[in-house]
Formats: sequence, C-alpha cells, structure tokens
Amino acid sequence: MKTASKTEKIFRRIILLIVFSPLISCNQNDIQTDASGTFESTEIIVSSEASGKIIELSIQEGSLADSGQVAGYIDSTQLHLKRMQLIASVRAMDARQPEIEKQIAVIREQISVQEREKERIEKLLTANAATQKQMDDINSSISVLKRQLEAQRSSLKNTSEGLSGEASAARIQVEQLNDQIDKCLIKSPITGRVLVKYAEKGEIATAGKPLFKIADTENMFLRAYITADLVSTLKVGETVRVFADFGESGSREYEGSVAWVSDKAEFTPKAIKTRDERANLVYAVKIAVKNDGYLKIGMYGEIKIPK
Repeated sequence: MKTASKTEKIFRRIILLIVFSPLISCNQNDIQTDASGTFESTEIIVSSEASGKIIELSIQEGSLADSGQVAGYIDSTQLHLKRMQLIASVRAMDARQPEIEKQIAVIREQISVQEREKERIEKLLTANAATQKQMDDINSSISVLKRQLEAQRSSLKNTSEGLSGEASAARIQVEQLNDQIDKCLIKSPITGRVLVKYAEKGEIATAGKPLFKIADTENMFLRAYITADLVSTLKVGETVRVFADFGESGSREYEGSVAWVSDKAEFTPKAIKTRDERANLVYAVKIAVKNDGYLKIGMYGEIKIPK
C-alpha cells in the first residue's frame, strides 16, 4: 500500500508539471512587443580608387579595422617616378628664371653715364663751350638707352612669367600625382568589422573594383515595422525597449533610440510579424542600438513602445 501511495504521488506531480510548465514558460518568455524585425548595420563596400597590382591587402574577414586605417596598397611605382620627373622639371624652370635687375644693370649704368655727360654738356653750353648738336646727340643717346631698357625689362618679364606659368602647371601636376599616389593606399572609411573580402594580394585592381565590405557593428539598427495606429505615438529620438532573440538562450533587452520613421506606408513583409496580424499596411522604423558584442547582422528582434 505504501508503494502504491508513493507511485500515485509521483504520478500526480508529473501530471501537474506537464500541465503547468507550458504556462510558466509562456509567462517567462512571452513579451508583449509592438513590432519585430531584424538587426542591420551601416555597410560600406570599399572599392579601389586606382588601377594596378595589389601589393598588399592585409585585412581578413571578421577582423576589426579603424577609420582611416591602411588596409593595403596598390603599386604606385610609375606614379612616383613621374612625380620625381615633374619635380626635377620644376627645379629646372626655377633655375632658368632670369634675374631681371642684374641683367638690366648694364643699361642702367650706361644711362647714368650719359646723364652725367648731359649735365657736363649743359654747363659747357651755358659757357658757350659746346654746341647744340652735342646736346641733341646726348639726349638722343639717353632716349635710345631708355627704350632699350624698357624693351629688355619687358622681354625678361615675359620670360619670367612664362617660366612661372610652366612651373605652376607642373606643380599642379605634382599635386595631382600626390593625390593619385594617396589613392593607391587602401583605407577603411569607418571603424567596423570586415564582412567580405573580394580581392587578394597579387591581383590586378581597376578603379571601382570592390575590395572588401565593412560594417559598423558597434552601432546597430533594428529595422522593424509598426502599424498605423502606433506611428502617431512614435517620434525620432524617443527611447524604446529592444529585445534581441537568441533562440534557445532566450532574449536580451537593450535600450534603443528611434533613428528614423518612414513617412510612407507599405505592405507588411511576409517574414515580419506585427502586433496586429491583420494589418496590411505598416510603417518602417529604424531603432539605433549600441552593440555589446552579442548582436549580429540579420538577428531577429522586437521592440516595445512606451505607452
């Protein structure tokens, strides 16, 4: 009789566990959320800005990269050589620049001598010791020398401006080459994690060829869809509760901020559940969530809008 009693008690306990365990589980996991969706992040496909052989591309899929970090570089030997040639040309042009004041110094000295001679003749003319023809000759000589001075000054100035223009154009070409050389460096535009690597060291890259895809996994977004009756209660910047679904491990709650609310209604995506399953038209929203390392792109999540 004691054995039967114990067996009966155990049987009753099993029945009670079977009956009430779903209810207990439901109460623990059933979160009354308002919308659901999937997590995404800002993804950027980094393409080559130059053409040539990839000398180095050290990043790997899954690795982290900082904004501005050099991930590799493309062969820029010919660009460097052309840059050196242009710099040498600029130096040669600068060396050929005429020293105008030095080159016209001879004519200036001749004019100065003639003007002193003119003063002497003027004194002699006053004393009737010189003729008017001598005065006319010296004036004519000074006039010719002054015209020669202006002509030489103008010619040297034109030569100088021409060389300066050519040197300036060459310097601009040097800056263009500097920019092209800089674009041979493969840099990460953002801080994030490398998702896909499209090229390898030794391959030939062309301008516009995708090299790798990187995503800002530190700042995630939950793209969800809410019904029309909830749009009026939601505004950009508002704080909401976000629940990330980790499958059998349960869910994890995060604090999210409304980053964007669509102003255009659309039909409910088939894979998305809304609070009202009968709703055909919904509005897309993006909830910004700070990633603690657990969130992954494509993970399922839900939001709870504060009332």
